[in-house]
Amino acid sequence: MSDKTVDRGYCLSILKEYTKSDSLLKHAYAVETCVCAYARKFGEDENYWGNVALLHDFDYEMYPTAEGHPFKGSEILKEKGFDENFRNAILSHASYSGVPRNNLLSKTLFACDELAGFITAVTYVRPNKTVAEVEIKSVKKKMKDKAFARTVSREDIINGAEGLGIPLDEHIGFCINAMKENKEELGL
Repeated sequence: MSDKTVDRGYCLSILKEYTKSDSLLKHAYAVETCVCAYARKFGEDENYWGNVALLHDFDYEMYPTAEGHPFKGSEILKEKGFDENFRNAILSHASYSGVPRNNLLSKTLFACDELAGFITAVTYVRPNKTVAEVEIKSVKKKMKDKAFARTVSREDIINGAEGLGIPLDEHIGFCINAMKENKEELGL
């Protein structure tokens, strides 16, 4: 594990170099928030896990196709000296990459990615647009509405929780609570 992989400032500079969209930056922070909370729960390296989450979509704006993302990002990170475990966790969050989710970090990133985005979308339709108003039941209700946040894969949310061996309600609640604790940085 190199110093780069645990240096949030360095990873943040990479994220901001490649990502200009405010919504994509906020998504990176939301996924980072959830993954860091799980790292604490599982007794793992919070900085390392958080930086994987922070950079999981950093190449998406420049390479938004299945041929580009996350493959181009992995190449860029390899050139910058990021280790294979770090890069494989990012590659594995895209089911089409062919990289298996064979460790807890990969499974956690996948489980938090779509859910963090969905919780953010639910937050935006709450009366005061704050994550403090979001509850498990409101997330599950919106999951049934196919027109709501239609680009978010409900199947990935469900499969992510299953991959972690955590009941869906518990996983949703855990991520909501993590995001509530970091609502200022998330702008929620």
